[in-house]
Amino acid sequence: MNPGRGRPSADDLLVLLAVGRTGRFVSAAEELGLNHTTVSRRIAALEHDLGGRVLTRVAGGWDLTDLGREALGAAEAVHAAVRALDRGGQDRVLEGVVRISSTDGFSGYIAAPAVAEVRRRHPGISVELVTATRRESRQRSGLDLEVVVGQPQVHRAEALRLGEYCLRLYGSRGYLAEFGRPGTVDDLERYPLVYFIDSMLQVDDLDLAPAVVPSMRESVSSTNVFVHVEATRAGAGLGLLPCFMADRHPDLERVLATEVVVRLSYWLVARHETLRRPEVAEVVAAIRARVERCRDELLGNVGERS
Repeated sequence: MNPGRGRPSADDLLVLLAVGRTGRFVSAAEELGLNHTTVSRRIAALEHDLGGRVLTRVAGGWDLTDLGREALGAAEAVHAAVRALDRGGQDRVLEGVVRISSTDGFSGYIAAPAVAEVRRRHPGISVELVTATRRESRQRSGLDLEVVVGQPQVHRAEALRLGEYCLRLYGSRGYLAEFGRPGTVDDLERYPLVYFIDSMLQVDDLDLAPAVVPSMRESVSSTNVFVHVEATRAGAGLGLLPCFMADRHPDLERVLATEVVVRLSYWLVARHETLRRPEVAEVVAAIRARVERCRDELLGNVGERS
């Protein structure tokens, strides 16, 4: 660490740990049972003792400086030691809050079941799932893990490839019976498309997906993939849908199954120091295991669909 003016307080290090995890003084104060002013004062005292800034202001909160990341390692050691004392020498118990941002479909069908398994093994771990379809954050303030579509460009973070999934065109049985089934890709110009709102789509790989069906006109558009599925089931048009979501519904049938296939990838992004936390590592392992178990579903290889 940089030369400081005194030995940092263990209490101040624990406050830094809370701010580093939540990205906000108010959230850290709630987690620690303190008030916002006390958190601010503790951080100021820590910076005085270390002789430099440990936090820097970013959009929506606070992020760690290089010095702050060094101090965070000490803070994690203090936290682990305190928890060991609280347990009175008993076997290690994992606990803490893990905050995840991921897409709607991944959150519902991959992350939620995975963290439920973690909770059964480690009731002390709680998980907060924030659904968002967006690029990876430049600053991961307040988040432990992010799951994004497409390979991310990260700085001071680690990107782990989770696996691939496929999008295909689907129509409801009722819709196809009424309007007919397209026989070729050229026929698709007669059909409306259910997909993301083009002007609000932030993910480059998802933005490229409609290139496989450029002649289709927009029908119902949404930022939420569950809306895509339900709008397609309701007969709003043909939906470009993740197979692992659409194949769960027997009233949806694939259209031009071999001609229209979009293959994308899920990636997990986290800070290096975050991945060292035992409770985070447990959640990451559970997510990766579920992705592997669901590989055929994600690629749309389970059973034969029309």
